[in-house]
Amino acid sequence: MTTDQQWDIVTSVGITALAVAAARALEAHREDRLVHDPYAAAFVEAARPEAPMPTTPQEVDELAEQYSSIWNQLEMDQYMGVRSRYFDDFFAAASEAGIEQVVILASGLDTRAYRLAWPAGAVVYEIDQPKVLEFKQTVLEEQGATASCEPRAIPIDLREDWQSALLEAGFDSSAPTAWLAEGLLPYLSAAAQQRLLETVERLSATGSRLAVEDFSDLSKMLQDEEMVELGKQWGIDMRDLLHADDRRSAAEVVGGFGWTTEVREAEEVAEGYGRSLDSFPMKGVGRFLAAEKGI
Repeated sequence: MTTDQQWDIVTSVGITALAVAAARALEAHREDRLVHDPYAAAFVEAARPEAPMPTTPQEVDELAEQYSSIWNQLEMDQYMGVRSRYFDDFFAAASEAGIEQVVILASGLDTRAYRLAWPAGAVVYEIDQPKVLEFKQTVLEEQGATASCEPRAIPIDLREDWQSALLEAGFDSSAPTAWLAEGLLPYLSAAAQQRLLETVERLSATGSRLAVEDFSDLSKMLQDEEMVELGKQWGIDMRDLLHADDRRSAAEVVGGFGWTTEVREAEEVAEGYGRSLDSFPMKGVGRFLAAEKGI
C-alpha cells in the first residue's frame, strides 16, 4: 500500500471497516449480546456495498447457499462482539480512573463516542481517512446520534503527520490519555507499527493507558481459505492489505518504554464473557493488550 493511497468506505481498508460494522450489527441480534451498536446496520445500508454484508441472522441464512456459509463458518460476530466488549470495558475503567481524554487510532466506523457513557468533560479524538470520517458523520447525523462526550474528528492518514493534526485539534499531551488501536496493527509494517507506538509514548502523560488488538501469527489468518474467499467477495485481497512480517509484539515495544502491560489471548477473554472462538480463523492468533504508563 503506497503512502498516497486514499480510500472511502467501500474500497481497500474502508470495506473492512464496513464489514466490522456488519458484524457488530449481527452481534446486536444475539440474546446474549456483549455490545449493542444501534448505528452499525445503518452504516451498511447507507454504503450499499456490492459485496453481501448481512446485518441480521435472517440475511446470513439467505446468503448461506450462495456463499458457502462463509459468514456462518467464520462467526465474525462472535469475535467482534468479544473484541468490542473488551475495549468498551477498557474505556469504562479508564473513565473510572479519571481519564477524560481519549484517542481512537484508525477509528473507522467506531461509534463509542456515541454509544458509551462518558464522564463530564470527556473529549474523544477519532483519527482516520477523511472520506471515512465524512461518511460516518453523515450517517450519524441522519440517525440523530448524540454523544455524552465531545467528539473531535481528525481527518488524516496515520502515515502522515497525525501528531501535529492531533495537537492542533486541542489534544493536551500533559493530561492522561486513553488510547485505542483496534484492528489497526496488521495494516502497518513493522517499522510503521514501531513509529506509531513511539508517537503514542511521546504524547502520553503519566497515567495514560493504551489498549491494542495484537496478533501472534498473521500468516495463519492469511492462509485461511475462508478468509481469503471472503476478501475476494469484498473485492480485495487481504494478503495485499495485511502485513505478516516479523515484528516485536506491541507488548514488547510498549513494555520497553517502561509501561506496565497485560496481554490476554482472545480465547481467554471470550471465555470470560461466556463465549467460544473455536470456529474463528484467528483462534490462537488474536490477543489483547492493556498497558499503563507509570512514573
